[in-house]
Amino acid sequence: MPDPHHPLRPQVPPLSAPELLALDRQHVWHPYGPMPGRQEPLVVASASGVRLRLAAPAHGREELVDGMSSWWSAIHGYRHPVLDEAVREQLGRMSHVMFGGLTHEPAVRLAAKLVEITPAGLEHVFLSDSGSVAVEVAVKMCLQHWRSVGRPGKTRLLTWRGGYHGDTWQPMAVCDPDGGMHELWSGALPRQVFADEPPAGFDAPVDPAYADHLRTLIAAHAHELAAVIVEPVVQGAGGMRYHAPGYLRVLRELCDEYEVLLVLDEIATGFGRTGALFAADHAGITPDVMCVGKALTGGYLSMAATLCTPKVADGISRGEVPVLAHGPTFMGNPLAASVALASIELLLGQDWAQEVKRIEAGLREGLAPASALPGVRDVRVLGAIGVVQLDHPVDMAAATAAAVREGAWLRPFRDLIYTMPPFVTPDGDVARICRAVVAAAREG
Repeated sequence: MPDPHHPLRPQVPPLSAPELLALDRQHVWHPYGPMPGRQEPLVVASASGVRLRLAAPAHGREELVDGMSSWWSAIHGYRHPVLDEAVREQLGRMSHVMFGGLTHEPAVRLAAKLVEITPAGLEHVFLSDSGSVAVEVAVKMCLQHWRSVGRPGKTRLLTWRGGYHGDTWQPMAVCDPDGGMHELWSGALPRQVFADEPPAGFDAPVDPAYADHLRTLIAAHAHELAAVIVEPVVQGAGGMRYHAPGYLRVLRELCDEYEVLLVLDEIATGFGRTGALFAADHAGITPDVMCVGKALTGGYLSMAATLCTPKVADGISRGEVPVLAHGPTFMGNPLAASVALASIELLLGQDWAQEVKRIEAGLREGLAPASALPGVRDVRVLGAIGVVQLDHPVDMAAATAAAVREGAWLRPFRDLIYTMPPFVTPDGDVARICRAVVAAAREG
């Protein structure tokens, strides 16, 4: 019970939108932006369902339909009563406790659920607090596995170009080294092995020449490769490209043949976004290590997980240092674990696949007009992902303003205007998002 003699937090009068923006510009460093910022952000006062309510109107709009699921995480929208209740209920027990030497029901149940629903054979779960850290843990697992089994020379990673795995050190090393966001650090990052981009097209047949290209690289570097790491089926922030699931089967076979671990980064693709619960399911394979995050959280509290097979864990346990020396302060946070578990149960308790198909159909219909616009290179849709690719860099300010005028929030980047809406987005709002994407492509 609260101490009755401890004063409650004093009520602070709310700031106006102009006051917030002034303080924001002075103190807040936004992602992928300069300091101070050059573009004024919109101030969100609240969110509910699939709508963001603005503190001050923008381009005549007080509310915007969220076409981004808050960077692909809020698959159930905002203020969902089931998820709100999961947080409140857990808050009545404890908000946090360290995970070193202690455990608790929310984290244990979440780990068990992840093992249950992910590809067969992934049996061990390391919880962390962001997708980028989940990738760091995956890389550490792979390097330590090989060191522990007596092959310490296997320290490099292979991936294909066009990928994105996060903003911390090892993830940056396997992002696209030329066209990615981390080219600045190319001289300082560990030097990894890069294959060409996988041929485009989810429904395209496997190109034997590209399969041979992968074989040649893996065979040549097998003695030094700890793992191959890729985003399965959809390359996200590296370019929103789709590739055939058959290439995942090729990688699984090659990794087995040449004794290299396979890591799948499902942080963007997991939990139904591509039309399968996990993108690996399209290929029917199990990786040695898999990373999940984003939609795992339901858009509530930051959490991610790295899953691995007993082979990987047993290898580490046999080493001179038989522990995985990694322990985030908020690892297994009870609040985050509770709402993540509730989000998974909410997703699996409905016909999520049909909802994703419904959104896919709406995106295909609504984005089709963009194909006729000048400057549009490609329009592609897979699951609840819709992409319009331009033949030039997006004018961020113009494209964002055009989308807001149509009543939707989008976040274009590079030459891409795309949407990943919440799975609960009604048909009318899917159509609104599509109109916004088309308008942004026309103006941007």
